[in-house]
Amino acid sequence: MEKRGTAVGRLRVLTALCSAVFAVGTVLHGWFVVTPDTLEAMMRMSGRTAAQAAAEAPGFLVGFRVVAAAYVVGNALGLLALRGWPWTFWLVVLVNATQAAGPLGLIPPVLYRAAVEAHGPVGLLPTVVTDGGALVLVVVLVTRFLRTRATWARA
Repeated sequence: MEKRGTAVGRLRVLTALCSAVFAVGTVLHGWFVVTPDTLEAMMRMSGRTAAQAAAEAPGFLVGFRVVAAAYVVGNALGLLALRGWPWTFWLVVLVNATQAAGPLGLIPPVLYRAAVEAHGPVGLLPTVVTDGGALVLVVVLVTRFLRTRATWARA
């Protein structure tokens, strides 16, 4: 076990703090930004009629929130980085790499346009913080791993 204040200890604390922020940001995005109205607007922007959008939005919302809940759990598990277990390093990398991929095409870009129309620029804030932050965290973790060839538990 390393001493408090070492680079490894700071990295684990940073990871846990980021995981907490990303879990909250995912809840905000999945339950307060992406609403039935936001999804219906997204679908209308994508060429669906109002009736089609109203019929399809509830099913899309259920699927979207199941995925969001999985990310909330994954990010919450990132708090275990403080324990220093090797599997937490790889879980954090996996969760955050896939979360960072959302704006790169896994989430339809028109959803972001609908969020801005519904909530203003603040509607993008949870995505910018969680997905952008996830990308930064993955780069930091992978860079450290490539440099040391060790997870935080074995450094």
